[in-house]
Amino acid sequence: MDAPRARPDRRYGRFVRCPWCGATEDRVVDSREVEQGEAIRRRRECISCLRRFTTVERVSQAALWVVKRSAHREPFDRRKVIAGARAACKNRPVEPEQLEALAAAVEQEAWAMGPEVRSEQVGLAVLEALRALDDVAAVRFASVYKGFEQVDDFARELGLLSREATPRAEPSKDDPAAPGTSGGTP
Repeated sequence: MDAPRARPDRRYGRFVRCPWCGATEDRVVDSREVEQGEAIRRRRECISCLRRFTTVERVSQAALWVVKRSAHREPFDRRKVIAGARAACKNRPVEPEQLEALAAAVEQEAWAMGPEVRSEQVGLAVLEALRALDDVAAVRFASVYKGFEQVDDFARELGLLSREATPRAEPSKDDPAAPGTSGGTP
């Protein structure tokens, strides 16, 4: 007895063509999750030629849009974030892996804001991430991002940076182990 003929799913106007004969009717023989559940692998059998082939289905992620100051919209590009951060980190002790992690964190933060994010928000997220990574790189990035024109602009940014930095603990005069006090070494 023959298996019932499967009808191609035409709800979306798309169908899978057999790579061997080009027919559009097939049946699913096996389905499995792959890539830690990020995709589904389907083993299919063509109704016409009876040959088998594999398809992989992935969720297509919606685009994250950046709205520029000119109101122009463009897709978020992680490479632009990395390029800007790399320029700010030139000749600084920052590894490429750290820049990748910075870009991933900025993208994640942008997604948390919604499918559209203003370019100012992206720039501020990069600036905050650079402040945590390297102070000098943060000031360099701020000088371009905020359009510094005078030395006072740098001084203001350095003031903001120093206010956000945690103060270093100074040794107490009463601390016997503190250098320069009489209580430490004989």
